[in-house]
Amino acid sequence: MRWRWIPPLTADAGLQMAIDRWMLQQQCAGQGDPMLRLYQWSRPTLSLGRHQRQIDPRWIALAEQGRLHLVRRPSGGRAVLHAGELTYALACRPATTHRLTAYAEACQWLQVAFAALGVPLEFGSVKAAEAAQRGNCFASGTAADLVQANGAKRIGSAQLWSGACLLQHGSVLLSPPQDLWREVFNSPAPNLEPLPQAAVMAQLQRAARDHLCGGALQTVALSAREWQQIQLLEDPAPLG
Repeated sequence: MRWRWIPPLTADAGLQMAIDRWMLQQQCAGQGDPMLRLYQWSRPTLSLGRHQRQIDPRWIALAEQGRLHLVRRPSGGRAVLHAGELTYALACRPATTHRLTAYAEACQWLQVAFAALGVPLEFGSVKAAEAAQRGNCFASGTAADLVQANGAKRIGSAQLWSGACLLQHGSVLLSPPQDLWREVFNSPAPNLEPLPQAAVMAQLQRAARDHLCGGALQTVALSAREWQQIQLLEDPAPLG
């Protein structure tokens, strides 16, 4: 099956989340091929999981100071600081709706890409119930996350299912800002060696083509009509 590669985009939180919601909507409507994209955020942003109701007062203070933008993701999980990272999003109809199996299959390309970069990654071992007690997504690695040999989490992923259709997106840490990380989470950033963005993006696209999309990955930019559909999905109250 052919997959669609949407070219990388840097934009604000509301638009990025609208595109992800639109990708899932298209799959549910049977409109077009499965989709994959990489993107970045135009300013430091903290995204909260769909069911994460507790908002740390320091996050609100940083947002009021204009140093951090807050947004709610359509997927689950805990808070993710989008700075010094890449975000990926894929939307498809997996062969299975078993959650952990779908995670494993949807993350294989990420493991292949980082192995090629000399950074092998394995799934975490922390139980989901334990991780849910922490507000910071990168404070622990579950079976849905990819960690390095030293236990540091490199990629955190989350899902949203609509029937048999899946939206999975995740944060790929490249060089997280230490000072801002401490201000947001009151803890140090994961102990990770910095990685060059261009090399990571190239390996991710190559691995996706060969190990997610079966060699059939076609670049198709968003059309004017699709942009109109996406803009209608922007959330006017992103933390509501």
